[in-house]
Amino acid sequence: MGREWNRNRVTHWLRNFLCGILIGAGAILPGVSGGVLAVVFDIYRPFMEILTHPKRALPRYWPWIPPLALGVAAGFMGFAKGIAAAMNFSGTITTWLFIGLIVGTVPALYREAGKEGRRASSWVSLLLCAGAVFWGLFYVSRIAHVTVEPNFWWYNFCGVLWGMGVVIPGMTSSSVMMALGLYEPMLAGLARLDFLVLSASLPGMLLTIFLLARVVTWFFRRYYSVAFHGIFGIVLASTLVIIPTSYRGPLEVALSALCCGGGFWLAFFLARLDQKIEKDM
Repeated sequence: MGREWNRNRVTHWLRNFLCGILIGAGAILPGVSGGVLAVVFDIYRPFMEILTHPKRALPRYWPWIPPLALGVAAGFMGFAKGIAAAMNFSGTITTWLFIGLIVGTVPALYREAGKEGRRASSWVSLLLCAGAVFWGLFYVSRIAHVTVEPNFWWYNFCGVLWGMGVVIPGMTSSSVMMALGLYEPMLAGLARLDFLVLSASLPGMLLTIFLLARVVTWFFRRYYSVAFHGIFGIVLASTLVIIPTSYRGPLEVALSALCCGGGFWLAFFLARLDQKIEKDM
């Protein structure tokens, strides 16, 4: 019995570490929200409780913190170089990998949204959020082609966007950066540990997380169904916007399909693993 309990603890630690890696990597990939991944991996609520009520939440959730923190750091910083290299090789294939991951989390997110029922206002929230995000991102990225010159303040703005993406599930911060022409220089700066990028973006991200945590928690507590159906709509819309439309040949199409399937399988595996852990603990 004790050996089984220890094995479950190790499995839970490894699961949280892997989820942290995906959340950190998702925060820097266009169209992917680290906050949404935290929701579907059942990490978002404990995280927000720690931020808003640390004295009450830390004794309960402290075993989650080390593997998640290490995973997020590895995903956010370590994967920056890898994702930059992968996108240089083929942005299309890399994007399809994360589209598969998002699609794999959709069933879990739909169940999460319906935990407290579905009312007419829930579906209205879904449609309004989906429509606003889709047309907003589509206009900025495909029609307006807005670009800015990167500097300290714009990198700080990128940190604020990342912080919003963590606290507000569905906030596709990297897509906004990509539309403004900030994404590639930011990613390159993180990959080489550039002091200007780190000193501007990380404080902005952390400050935003702490300032928004209580407001977002209050809103979700009062309007849970409306909020989560809005998130569901945002996830669907932001995923549609980033679907690649051009390919370099049949090989890229085949690799894109393979990576999409791999991302879907990984999300499905994590969901099943979480269910098994909850049953055995």
